[in-house]
Amino acid sequence: MPILAREPDAYPENLLESPAVEHDAGSICWWVLHTLPRREKELMRRLGALQVCFYAPLAERRTRGSTGRIRTAYVPLFPGYVFLHGDEDDRQRAMKTNCAIRWLCVPDQATLTHDLRQINRLTKSGASLRAVDRFMPGTHVEISQGPLAGLEGTIIRRDQHATLLIEVHFLKRGASVEIEDWMVEPILADCGVHA
Repeated sequence: MPILAREPDAYPENLLESPAVEHDAGSICWWVLHTLPRREKELMRRLGALQVCFYAPLAERRTRGSTGRIRTAYVPLFPGYVFLHGDEDDRQRAMKTNCAIRWLCVPDQATLTHDLRQINRLTKSGASLRAVDRFMPGTHVEISQGPLAGLEGTIIRRDQHATLLIEVHFLKRGASVEIEDWMVEPILADCGVHA
């Protein structure tokens, strides 16, 4: 049983599935909010109450207590960060919540949108995720089969397992999931086509 029920990690829930996120008009864009320590969920609740669009992916974490009971918690995949999608007024309202200490401008909106959509698919797949802070060199691949088909990332090997790394380039962080070799095909770096 979870310590607390899973809360929505986006407002509105289908934010990243909306074509409006990709083709914004005017001043609506992505902002990255850097939160006070352990205040991501409070900021998410306040933004939802203000009807300000946001995304902050959550990952399931299981721990065993001293009694042997397994506890499940939903923790931020990127501790200290919440992605806000809105205009200057939305950003200012977010800063007035006293949950965020600063905001970061995103120069490449299209890449961040692409990266967040991939992370969103990963979190919704139910796969066991781990946050990854630094990436090792590897092969750039696309998953060609299975429920994660279409996702692109980097493959690394760890203890006989293939691990797919999906990066949020702006943060230089990401998430990883174990996959089978037969699920992927390499992408040729020089021309962006599949091998």
